[in-house]
Amino acid sequence: MPLSHISLRAGKPEAYRQAIFDSLYRALRETLDVPEDDQFMTITEHDAANFRYGDAFGISRSNDLVYIEITVFDTRTVEQKKALFRRIAELLGESPGIRPEDVFVQVAAAAKENWSVGHGLAQFT
Repeated sequence: MPLSHISLRAGKPEAYRQAIFDSLYRALRETLDVPEDDQFMTITEHDAANFRYGDAFGISRSNDLVYIEITVFDTRTVEQKKALFRRIAELLGESPGIRPEDVFVQVAAAAKENWSVGHGLAQFT
């Protein structure tokens, strides 16, 4: 049950943004066994004045940088997260063509009792 927020610079066409959604969803399905149709994702676009980055950690980034924040159940292993990072970078490289240097991913883990997916219920407790 991932919840994903994607941030990027404004100006990319709809097909580009949809390719990000599709590639991210595929990576989640392949590495974290996310159920079919479990697609809870948003994209937020920012103008240049509101989107900042640097070359920290020896990585030369470009204006095509995407920030991906994924919140998942706290049951995921380190190995699953590493596989997810690799697969996201691979698939975004294929479509829509984002360089691996421009794929910034952060995974946050939350206990199952911290989720309500509708009806005001704690479905996972």
